[in-house]
Amino acid sequence: MPEVVFVHPDGRRERHDAQEGESIMRVATSNLVDGIIGECGGDLSCATCHVYVDESWIHRLPERSIDEEEMLEAAAEEPTERSRLSCQISCTADLDGITVYLPEVQR
Repeated sequence: MPEVVFVHPDGRRERHDAQEGESIMRVATSNLVDGIIGECGGDLSCATCHVYVDESWIHRLPERSIDEEEMLEAAAEEPTERSRLSCQISCTADLDGITVYLPEVQR
């Protein structure tokens, strides 16, 4: 079972188990992780699940789609090269232990 590590802006860490294929956004919302809203439910239409992927993990992810790129432009905090929408990252055994940083603001 893959694990996801969420790092809050204050440095606090939360670790949660994920089901294979479950999105990081679903892991967060199912475990009431403060800072991930997931307003659209994972339909790639709100940008309220924006995260910054730890640089040691970013190269393991597939490239962002054009739709994800466009939606990140609507994120409350400025996107960076490590920005992803957590609804677009599926948990797999290869991503066991992935670390994502939560932005200060989602809206």
